[in-house]
Amino acid sequence: MDPKAAVAVADQCAAYTNFLTSAFCQGGTMMYAIAFVALVTILLIIERFLALNRLMIDKTSLNENLFSLILRGEIRQAIAFCDRKPAPLTNTVKSGLVQVLNKRSDDEVQVAMDAAVLRETPRLEGWTAFLAVFGNVSVLIGLLGTISGLISSFQGVAKADAAMKAQMLSTGISEALHCTAFGLGVSVIAIVFYGFFQLRIGRAINDMREGSMTMMNLVASNRDKMKD
Repeated sequence: MDPKAAVAVADQCAAYTNFLTSAFCQGGTMMYAIAFVALVTILLIIERFLALNRLMIDKTSLNENLFSLILRGEIRQAIAFCDRKPAPLTNTVKSGLVQVLNKRSDDEVQVAMDAAVLRETPRLEGWTAFLAVFGNVSVLIGLLGTISGLISSFQGVAKADAAMKAQMLSTGISEALHCTAFGLGVSVIAIVFYGFFQLRIGRAINDMREGSMTMMNLVASNRDKMKD
């Protein structure tokens, strides 16, 4: 970039009163790539929040209603309860209840629920893994912006006269540091929410496994009460 043009851009960016706007402007063209990654990250975080809130149900309600129906042998009513509250946990239990209603063996009931856990897990995970990817990508883009800022800075210094060398150098270093800062900021947000969602997903998977084992124990000990 022409030294005078670079200095003019730097002065224009410094003229912004809003800190974020000024910092974004000073970060150079790589800031647009970081902004795109940040936007996708935010959209994914919102989507996962809504999806997990929809897919997870209260275990207390399940224990008080569904398991009490199974304990009384009312399998059809238990299946209807699962249909009214579709979620990975109830779908897992329902898979076993359907096998119980069809007079299948305990092994077949357990296999049906294990298969349901495998089938429901991807629904819980969704695109969560991409948060870790976006966290790494934003850091790499920030580093790329850092390198490009330093390169343009030193190239500008080589072409500039003695009076402008210091200003060109500070402009390039400013671009480099702003890219690094924004890239790291997006990365922190993405990785923190990735860990948060992984914790919730892990708990939901454990709930499915626990629910299937509880249901299996109830069925095995109350086979004589099961109604058609």
